[in-house]
Amino acid sequence: MKIQIWSDFSCPFCYIGKHHLNKAMASFAGKEGVEVVLRSFELDPDAPKQSQNNIYTNLSEKYDMSVQEAREMTQHISQQGKQAGLDFHFDTLVPTNTFDAHRLLHYAAEQGAMEAIGEMLFKALFTDSANLADRETLVNLAVQAGLDGSEVTNVLNSDRYADKVREDESLARQLKITSVPFFVFDNKYALSGAQPVSAFSEVLVKVQEEAQRLSEVESQHYGHGPSCSDGECKS
Repeated sequence: MKIQIWSDFSCPFCYIGKHHLNKAMASFAGKEGVEVVLRSFELDPDAPKQSQNNIYTNLSEKYDMSVQEAREMTQHISQQGKQAGLDFHFDTLVPTNTFDAHRLLHYAAEQGAMEAIGEMLFKALFTDSANLADRETLVNLAVQAGLDGSEVTNVLNSDRYADKVREDESLARQLKITSVPFFVFDNKYALSGAQPVSAFSEVLVKVQEEAQRLSEVESQHYGHGPSCSDGECKS
C-alpha cells in the first residue's frame, strides 16, 4: 500500500494529521507493507524568509479576524496537538518561507531519511521555534538525521530539488488539492484534514481488504486462464 501525503511544514493540522496516521498505522496488521511518501505543498509560496509579524498578526490578516480571535484559534489547535502527543509553542513560532525545507525533504528522500526529516522539520517549527528558512538550521537538522552536512549545504546553496517541489505541487493541482493535509491511499481513496485516528484506521483496513480481493481474483484468473511455456502460449 502506498500513502501519499501532501503537506506544508507551516500547517499545524498537517503535523497533527500525520501523527493520527502514525497511531493508526501502529495498530494496523499490514503496516510492514505500507510505503509513506511525503509530498510538497506550499501554503504561501510568497512568504518572506524573515517575517516582521508574529503568527497571530499573520492569521488575523489572512482570515480577517482579530488578533485575539487568532490567539483563541491557536489555543484550540494546541489542545488538539496535545491529544496527539504534540507540543505547540505558537507564542514563539517563527512564520517563514518553507521552500528550502521542502527541497531538503526531497534530498532526504533520496537518502532514505524522508520520514525522519519530515518529523524534525515539523517539530523544529512548532515546538522548537526554529526558522525553517535559515539554512544553518536546516543543515543542523539534517546532520541530526544522519545526513552529510557538507552535501546538504551544497544542496541548499543551489536550486537542486526545486523541480521536485514543483512536480509535487503540479500534481496537487491536477488532483485539485487546495488544502492540506491531503492523504491519498493507493491512488484510490483520499482523506483531507487532520482526521481522527479511527478514520485512518478504517481506510487502511478497507484498502488492504480490496488489495487482497484483487490479488485473489488475479490468482484465480492466472491459475485457470492461458498459460505460457516453451516459447508458446496455450489456452
